[in-house]
Amino acid sequence: MTITPEKIQQQCTNWWKNVLVAYIESVDFFPKEISRIGKITTKDLREKLPEILKSLEILQNNSKSNKKFSYNLIKREQLYKGRKYPIPKKIVIETLEDYLKIIEKEEEYRTFINNYNLLINELPVMKDWIILHPQKMIDCNIWPNIIKVCKYFIKNPKPNLYIRELPIEVHTKFIEENEGILRELLDIVIKDYIQSEETDFEKRFNLKKDLSVRYIVLDPNIRDVSGIEDSSIPISQFERLNSQFERLKLQLKNVLIVENKTNLFTIPELEKTIVVFGSGKGVKVLKNVKWFEQMRLFYWGDIDTNGFEILSQFRDYFLNTYVQSILMDKAIFDRYEKYRGKSPPSKNSTSLNLTKDERELYDLLKENNWRLEQEKIPIEEFNELITKGCFL
Repeated sequence: MTITPEKIQQQCTNWWKNVLVAYIESVDFFPKEISRIGKITTKDLREKLPEILKSLEILQNNSKSNKKFSYNLIKREQLYKGRKYPIPKKIVIETLEDYLKIIEKEEEYRTFINNYNLLINELPVMKDWIILHPQKMIDCNIWPNIIKVCKYFIKNPKPNLYIRELPIEVHTKFIEENEGILRELLDIVIKDYIQSEETDFEKRFNLKKDLSVRYIVLDPNIRDVSGIEDSSIPISQFERLNSQFERLKLQLKNVLIVENKTNLFTIPELEKTIVVFGSGKGVKVLKNVKWFEQMRLFYWGDIDTNGFEILSQFRDYFLNTYVQSILMDKAIFDRYEKYRGKSPPSKNSTSLNLTKDERELYDLLKENNWRLEQEKIPIEEFNELITKGCFL
């Protein structure tokens, strides 16, 4: 006796994909006979009769004769020592309802039908793909938003925008978090417009490439545990960086923005601190970094009108936390007077988010078109700030 309720369930489970495809193609899959039920011989009855009778009892108890939805056990009689024993002849799954009860997937099947009908009604071109991947109708539970993205690209196959700029009513990280499934669908729905030789998502689908953030971890402990020291990553990943540190039980406290690469590489080790390369007005890519609001933020830029305008812009992004400027004061400007140069006239006419002292220096710089570049200030000045406890 080889067949058991468990083996029947296993065979039924193997049919799952075909059952889903049968729904798509509107064909009847049931009734369906279980194969490999095993043969009971006279020798088997002679040597293992009690064991066989027990197995037959279990098989019968789990059949449709005892349950509303189950397999139908069709028997034949086999004579042994003058007695007839009911032996399984075949086992048939008669209906879809029986089948779903056996494999315990009634809810999954309902989900499949709902999601399939939703997708096929909105994007009928996806039928062949669904036939190849019917399980994805169940595993993916965000089809309304997936459809929104696909329909946008159908109307705008060459957006030439950053992912975060796309005017689609989904949350800002939705496309990045679901690139895998979206890639499969977009390859089909806008197949005539994709850059098929490109594997990068943005390039493949005519988007602007997500900007990167360059940063250096100044805390040796965070470097050792996280394995991160000097890194350049997409802004979407940088926006989750602190969560990565927190999972490793690492505490970050200070974020320093600098505008010159020379300073980026010369700043010494500093506990609980990272330094970020702002790259001038590139600080705008940082405006959605929500975890910055939990940090102490420091900005070190050129002492010129542009530097203070960037400082003001950066402060406007993070109104719930204070952004402290460093080494951008009148004393520093006068101390390194010999390094002063000229800068292009400022065209700014808006009010700036500056302190009184910063504003006075800004007005002086604007009036004279002066500038003192960040790299002209010796790193010893920064080290002096550390000694004074500026970053504690």
